[in-house]
Amino acid sequence: MVLKMGYGEAWNVLADLITEIRKKGETIPKHVMNDLHSAKTMIQILKADPTHVENLPRIEMYLENVESHLIFTAQEKFSADYAEQWMKKLEEARKASEEEEKAPPKFVAGIPRGEHWVRIEVSKETSKSEMERLAKANSLTCKMQKNGYMLVYGDVKKVKDFVKNIAKKYQIKRKQERE
Repeated sequence: MVLKMGYGEAWNVLADLITEIRKKGETIPKHVMNDLHSAKTMIQILKADPTHVENLPRIEMYLENVESHLIFTAQEKFSADYAEQWMKKLEEARKASEEEEKAPPKFVAGIPRGEHWVRIEVSKETSKSEMERLAKANSLTCKMQKNGYMLVYGDVKKVKDFVKNIAKKYQIKRKQERE
């Protein structure tokens, strides 16, 4: 078993900080949001298959990039005390063990018993048609939900392969954007 350092909880704190910064009228650069999304993808891959320890440095790098930008912004635009409060929240989140992290619900209405699933937010980067194509290519079923998410479900191995394929695709896409 891989020692997980509260990555999911740290991600949640950073996402909350982004929300707070936006509420105060500041914008978050695209590269920071890309790193936040990439961290979430890598965390999900690690949860799906804990043997992917090669993702640990990537997760830490993405989270550190987001954290450094957000804490600097909080300190510059608001106050040192404000930034310090968020740093304490992050420190506590990192101490959280995997068991303490909020587990996703195990039951989703409309999915046959025993099927594994993943929810994907449909966006410009993850279009509905592309997710449907990838689901079909992995012999999975997908359903669009009213909240803008797509449920993709089926055999556990196929769901894991689906997540890996998405991660590879967007990793290649991000690499091309940087060049």
